[in-house]
Amino acid sequence: MVCNREKYHMKGRCITEQIINIERLEQAVRLFGSFDENIKLVEKAYGVDVVVRGSELKVCGEPEAVSLASKTIESMLLLISKGETLGEQNVRYCISLVNEGSEDRLAALTGDCICVSAKGKPIKPKTIGQKRYCDAIKSNTITIGVGPAGTGKTYLAVALAVTAFRAHEVNRIILTRPAVEAGEKLGFLPGDLQSKVDPYLRPLYDALFDMLGAETYHRYVERGNIEVAPLAYMRGRTLDDSFIILDEAQNTTGEQMKMFLTRLGFNSKMVITGDITQIDLPDGRRSGLKECMKILRNINDIAQVSFSEKDVVRHRLVQDIIKAYAKSEEVRRNK
Repeated sequence: MVCNREKYHMKGRCITEQIINIERLEQAVRLFGSFDENIKLVEKAYGVDVVVRGSELKVCGEPEAVSLASKTIESMLLLISKGETLGEQNVRYCISLVNEGSEDRLAALTGDCICVSAKGKPIKPKTIGQKRYCDAIKSNTITIGVGPAGTGKTYLAVALAVTAFRAHEVNRIILTRPAVEAGEKLGFLPGDLQSKVDPYLRPLYDALFDMLGAETYHRYVERGNIEVAPLAYMRGRTLDDSFIILDEAQNTTGEQMKMFLTRLGFNSKMVITGDITQIDLPDGRRSGLKECMKILRNINDIAQVSFSEKDVVRHRLVQDIIKAYAKSEEVRRNK
């Protein structure tokens, strides 16, 4: 809690000191992070100095910067008090929320554990966009999640599918994606059809291995409770009591998307994920994902959630890369 604020002038600059009380020493340790890396991010972002004296944290700098830095630190302390582990990703996210005046929304993220991975790691939404996406999946029969790479679209959908399966809400988990080559040719690889399409499905396997462990995953596959297959395998089927995820949906044609959507059976959920900036369809064919977003826009029980670069939870450079490409695309369109 902020308890004191002082102003004084140094070499013509107005300098403010703001003091934040810290209840316990371990909070300060977790706040600063290894080698003070968390606080260094805050200092660099706002050009302030942060020092700790016993149970007090002093933030020094120009008034506006001190105010923003203090709000960021209080947001970080909120996460710590809710049992969250601070790292570069959520510190930068706190900074971005404070900069846009949305730090009060951070409380909605705390304590919402979707499931626990095979290694005992709690899986939670890390951004407001991810929280909105998870809530949409829980509340709707069909959810369409669209956004850039690294926003957790597929991973969170798989986590929710595993949660529903463990709770006996569904009997099967079905994961599928179109086998469209991203500029590479896999047709001459050795092996049967399954061996040829496995590289396309690898991200889905990885997510399931993380949630269930390889041994449990293989056991459920043998029982028919889990199926990972190319989209073409869905034709002619009705999928009851299932949690179905279509990944990389931007690479479906309109016909494929309609075929997939009409597989929906009773007591089932569908999640469709994709990134409309990474369409790999040949000959400029229209994406089934873009088409269905327009067609299904106003139908009840079908939700659409869009992610931005702020929802990226990979390396910070991924955000910068996405913004750079978006800027380049905008310049190209305006020429």
